[in-house]
Amino acid sequence: MKIMIASDIHGSAYWCGKMLEAYKSEKADRLLLLGDLLYHGPRNDLPKEYAPKLVIEMLNSIKNDILCVRGNCEAEVDQMVLKFPVLAEYALINAEGAEIFMAHGHNYSEENLPPLKNGDILLCGHTHIPACNIHEDYIYMNPGSVSLPKNGSENGYMTLENGKFLWKNFDGEVINSYEVR
Repeated sequence: MKIMIASDIHGSAYWCGKMLEAYKSEKADRLLLLGDLLYHGPRNDLPKEYAPKLVIEMLNSIKNDILCVRGNCEAEVDQMVLKFPVLAEYALINAEGAEIFMAHGHNYSEENLPPLKNGDILLCGHTHIPACNIHEDYIYMNPGSVSLPKNGSENGYMTLENGKFLWKNFDGEVINSYEVR
């Protein structure tokens, strides 16, 4: 099974389109979204081709492929227009032998850990900065941002296949990797 992981689309139809092209070319089985899908947020500039209604259509077209958690920009009105659940605070999944705790990152994060077991992966978005931080008891990963990358990072996403996480930009170039032991 191949999983694609992305976060922080922030209403950009341009970057959502790039993400969906990557999802198709990756031939992934599932798309994990870590929140902040439609609204750009008061701290961010408008992303390229800000068009939340188009993003709604694009995401709804693959609704059965998406597992999503709520970001700090999601509201109940978003759930009214999106045809897949978007208001879960977190999700716990087992993929490729790894226990993965998915959260946006504004509530649960490296600074405020959820209940984790030794070796679990904490997967968050929110910071818009790709990361793979290996701690004594857990691993923190962040795919960065689809539309509004920060700290000089590139627009991008992650994949998980055969126990290997890959961070990629939208040219398909691998930026970083981590293999689950």
